[in-house]
Amino acid sequence: MEAMNDDLTALQAGIDRTNELLTRMLAEVAKTPSTHAIFVDAGYLYAATGRLVAGTEDRRAFDLDAEGLIEALIDKARQIFADSRLLRVYWYDGARRRIHTAEQQAIAELPDVKVRLGNLNANNQQKGVDSLIRTDLESLARHRAISDAALLGGDEDLVSAVEAAQGYGARVHLWGIEAPEGRNQAEPLLWEVDSQRTLDLEFFKPYVSRRTAPAYEAGATRPSREDVRFIGAQIAAKWLSSRGRETLVELLPGHPYLPGSVDQDLLVEAERMLQYSLRGQADLRRALRDGFWEHLRTQY
Repeated sequence: MEAMNDDLTALQAGIDRTNELLTRMLAEVAKTPSTHAIFVDAGYLYAATGRLVAGTEDRRAFDLDAEGLIEALIDKARQIFADSRLLRVYWYDGARRRIHTAEQQAIAELPDVKVRLGNLNANNQQKGVDSLIRTDLESLARHRAISDAALLGGDEDLVSAVEAAQGYGARVHLWGIEAPEGRNQAEPLLWEVDSQRTLDLEFFKPYVSRRTAPAYEAGATRPSREDVRFIGAQIAAKWLSSRGRETLVELLPGHPYLPGSVDQDLLVEAERMLQYSLRGQADLRRALRDGFWEHLRTQY
């Protein structure tokens, strides 16, 4: 009988120690702040905001104040996840040969922002972005780096990313962009997430502005190919001085092609300097790019 009492006493002591350890562990968990991250599919963002605010999905037709918009998204998350801290904003976009455009580089330099690039094919379609989102969501959830994920996107292929993160205990909150008509998010994605909300026109209007074509005098003298080539070289010199040789090294592998945003900026600046529209003038556009590339290649 005495031996049985000793066994019961030892068992109770073991239970008490276990309870004490559990209590300490729960106290530590309670003190650990929850963490959230924001995941932005830039392809969806540009297409949906462009259509909503500027009436077009063509990125070349409007400007996006990415820095201001990212700040607004961070502030929105701060309101929703009031007792949580931000890990960072993940910005997923496409680029030819995965070489940052000037715009993407500027976004990457923002605090608390990580730019991740998929490829951009000949039809300007993003490839590999969804798998990047899944990899990051799953990894962060598995390592308990985040408790909540705000996902701004609409592609059905993101369903597997949502399921992967949820499998490790993270909650995924889908953010959408108001559609002028119908929906711009896949229904299977809407079904899988833990919550959903739509950001409206008033939220995005301060950060999107439609580009206006510059006005030129009718009958202006057409510049020669050599004049345009020289302008291209001048712009390349300014471009190089403002962005540095590191950006040049990243750009050269894409020769003779320029990233879309660089090509558009080159065109706009050349037209400003020439006071002449190069739209629809393929031979002058080629001369402009030739001059741009020739100067860059002499500096490498």
